[in-house]
Amino acid sequence: MKKSKKKVSKSTKKSAPKSATKVLQKSSIGVTPLGDRVLIKPLSAEESATMSAFGILIPDTAKEKPEQGTVVAVGPGRRGEDGSIMPVSVHVGERVMFSKYGYDEIKVGGVEYLILPEASILAVIE
Repeated sequence: MKKSKKKVSKSTKKSAPKSATKVLQKSSIGVTPLGDRVLIKPLSAEESATMSAFGILIPDTAKEKPEQGTVVAVGPGRRGEDGSIMPVSVHVGERVMFSKYGYDEIKVGGVEYLILPEASILAVIE
């Protein structure tokens, strides 16, 4: 009795989902966040201060409000349960408002940046 040999394909490579092959935007400072994290340069006191109706400058230290900054770099996005990547909804260059305590501070080249998850971003300022 002869045993029949079946030809077995050794191709076990799984192709990545089409959304995972998205080309990442390189950061101008050399730091690219992972997952759904966003790198933000906080606004200076002059940029984020507001004027009262009488022209008085109200600094951020005198009022309770969320922080603001400019998006410098964005990660590829969060992975879904099926393995696909859900892209981050903010883009480089946008001015955003984010949660006061939801970030980590980092320094790159002597400049302070904040890195935070997309969920900590409250709004895009237009």
